[in-house]
Amino acid sequence: MAVRILSSLRSVSSSSASPSTGIFSGLYCRWVRSISRIGASAAAEAEPVTPPVQVDHSQLLIDGKFVDAASGKTFATFDPRTGEVIANVAEGDSEDVNRAVSAARKAFDEGPWPKMTAYERSRILFRFADLLEKHNDEVAAIEAWDSGKPYEQAANVEIPMVVRVFRYYAGWADKIHGLTIPADGQHHVQTLHEPIGVTGQIVPWNFPLLIYSWKVAPALACGNTVVLKTAEQTPLSALYVSKLLLEVGLPPGVLNIISGFGPTAGAALCSHMNVDKVAFTGSTGTGKIVLGLSAQSNLKPVTLELGGKSPFIVCSDADIDVAVEAAHSALFFNQGQCCCAGSRTFVHESIYDEFVEKSKARALKRVVGDPFRRGVEQGPQIDSVQFEKILKYIRSGIEDGAKLESGGERFGSKGYYIKPTVFSNVQDNMLIAKDEIFGPVQTILKFRDIEEVVQRANSTSYGLAAGVFTKSIDTANTLMRALRVGTVWINCYDVFDAAIPFGGYKMSGQGRVRGIYGLSSYLQVKAVVNPLKNPAWL
Repeated sequence: MAVRILSSLRSVSSSSASPSTGIFSGLYCRWVRSISRIGASAAAEAEPVTPPVQVDHSQLLIDGKFVDAASGKTFATFDPRTGEVIANVAEGDSEDVNRAVSAARKAFDEGPWPKMTAYERSRILFRFADLLEKHNDEVAAIEAWDSGKPYEQAANVEIPMVVRVFRYYAGWADKIHGLTIPADGQHHVQTLHEPIGVTGQIVPWNFPLLIYSWKVAPALACGNTVVLKTAEQTPLSALYVSKLLLEVGLPPGVLNIISGFGPTAGAALCSHMNVDKVAFTGSTGTGKIVLGLSAQSNLKPVTLELGGKSPFIVCSDADIDVAVEAAHSALFFNQGQCCCAGSRTFVHESIYDEFVEKSKARALKRVVGDPFRRGVEQGPQIDSVQFEKILKYIRSGIEDGAKLESGGERFGSKGYYIKPTVFSNVQDNMLIAKDEIFGPVQTILKFRDIEEVVQRANSTSYGLAAGVFTKSIDTANTLMRALRVGTVWINCYDVFDAAIPFGGYKMSGQGRVRGIYGLSSYLQVKAVVNPLKNPAWL
């Protein structure tokens, strides 16, 4: 995948948001502050901005080369701003997955990557991070074009975070080792931490490159090889950055990229007998299929990062203005297309009415429009399917008796834009309070006391994340332990760092990504025991 920058389009230079911080939330807050002064002038009705990039390659990446699909088929990837075709991309299927897995298997069994010193692997990953940083603008532009997310968000928040993740795991590459274990009797016992082998990875469309980094970086740092399937809605950016990896010296076959559809390419990857492990991020329903296919084939281990319906709890003593802005960002960031979106906003009854009014006012100020225009906070939804699904949920909320405070309809007449929508008087049994909407729809519920909100917050099949806003350390301590979720943010939200683990309880997933915990699923632990003769000590 090659993308050429055609013109300069950066309202805030990447140097102003240092990727070395690694804090997703800090970069995001800086971006929000930069656009909050611009005002709510909408741009969706204007002519779409011509993206400052050109797509030159859209083939599969197999064994270090860009190639057509074996079938010769292609599929279109669309611009969410207009519904028009961006490019036709090679459509991989089971035969292409076989080719990619064969290349990855050969690279693992016979190639230099797992036999290379860990230090040399780390140097390649560091070189890649440096090169990606230099290509920040091009990568951000292709990501914004293919997914509809604001360019400023991609350029100043997400791509710097991708760079940080690769640097983090590059640093881990030569620090992975086993233990020497004292055992009863005259034996020397040690453990080896070995790469698991060929890893199959499937990434979603909402954060294509960010989640690419969460999977590819630890896998490569541990010495594995990879076959990665992109989401059919957003295949372009992974091809581009993978080409950069080849340029810095990644051996052929170590990383292979397949674009295609879940029932064909995805199913073939999960079912493949020569794939040693699968990592998937996406919906809970698809996660069940991935787990089943992996078990029915060679019982390969699977890590899953799935859906959520995360509670955002605002206690009576919270700073309302801070909580309103945080709740707004927790829900509406990335067009509401976040697995950990704070999509159930629980507010104490004593401050409920004030919170609702301020949340409505903030939603009405949200800047919706072409993601390539300066100051835009919210672009279009990913495609027509997601667009119609969200509008259906909005209609159900109205029919169920929730009060529509703002939005509730499409924005403009072209593309997949939806007005920022806020519902009050939401009840737990409503679909908008139970289902993962994955769109710009904030539901605000009322609660009386801590015991009640804990019970209601946990009454879901999901358990990905939660937010708590309170000035009481006792309340914070009670809630952080009582909430059955993988991450609890206290007086903040969406703080993502390369070192902080992320994953869910219950049907929100299995395993963890990022941090030291993200390494374990890409390693096998081998115990080695040998007898000692006449040891000086035990």
